[in-house]
Amino acid sequence: MSGSPERAGMTTHKEALFLRSDELAGLADPAEYVDAVREGYRQRGEGAPAEPRTKLPNADPPGFFTGYLAILPDTGAMGTYTYGAGFGAQDAHFMLSLFDAESGEPLALMDGANMNPFKTGAAGAVGIDALAREDAATLSIIGSGAQARGQLRAATTVRDFDRIDVYSPTKEHRESFAAEMNDALDATVAAVASSAAAVEGADVVITATNASEPVFDGDLLEEGTHVTAMGQYDADVREIDAETVERATYVPDLRARTETDAGAFIQAVEEGVIAEGHVHAELGEVVAGVEPGRTSDDEITVFDSGGTAIETVAAAHMLYERAVERDLGTPLEFAPASQALTGK
Repeated sequence: MSGSPERAGMTTHKEALFLRSDELAGLADPAEYVDAVREGYRQRGEGAPAEPRTKLPNADPPGFFTGYLAILPDTGAMGTYTYGAGFGAQDAHFMLSLFDAESGEPLALMDGANMNPFKTGAAGAVGIDALAREDAATLSIIGSGAQARGQLRAATTVRDFDRIDVYSPTKEHRESFAAEMNDALDATVAAVASSAAAVEGADVVITATNASEPVFDGDLLEEGTHVTAMGQYDADVREIDAETVERATYVPDLRARTETDAGAFIQAVEEGVIAEGHVHAELGEVVAGVEPGRTSDDEITVFDSGGTAIETVAAAHMLYERAVERDLGTPLEFAPASQALTGK
């Protein structure tokens, strides 16, 4: 991947583009998202700048506004991902801005909702690829929404799973989701009646929920299991319990999140179960080979994926280049500050 006209293979465009959700849909498959996001995390592991999200809650009307940013120098792109959720419309809208990391010029403004489950799923898959056993064959997912769909589609590109168990509290939801995924994937996908049944015997466990309390008992994890927890990013909520964090080699997407919104880690520290130094490494450090990932087959590993602009910028730049190749998007003109910032 590249970001400047002189770099080989770079598609150039003189104007920034506005790219609608329907224009971005279908430009890449899950495996391509995974490749792009893996490369983004490699750069982060070698020092690329990234910051965890800033989340601003609002009481009346209830909602929150949030955003995060990253620079990927080797990709040649930088950007920010912002969205508001709730408020009067009780909905969410995602806006993604992409810039050239060398010139600083804007490349694109994207409607970011369509890509969200794909880039988030790709981050989860990179975590599985970096931390799960090579022979992992059984996967369980707790959750049955759009993010669970994105996680499963991406996860199956990095390991050859033969069985996938699905649990969510509503029977109709988990059964419908399992049937859909059974048709879409090569693995046998089936609904199970409890989170305990899902965790039992699983080589990989994914939590993709909006739960505020742990969705399974960490004592039930078998040796060698990998867990990806991706559904929560708030200091006061968690999908996995302190037992899971304590037993695991713990890897977050960004180390700084353990002080802001990695609720499972923060609460485990508050309960005295672990110390702040329990973080093994950031995901990027493992991907880049700066720190080791799994070191034994009986090790329990956790990837705490709260969401970053690393996967967002990496995926967005890939989509931008493909959109340019296909002549998609509406041109936008941005006046440089040297011309427009006059005070007149």
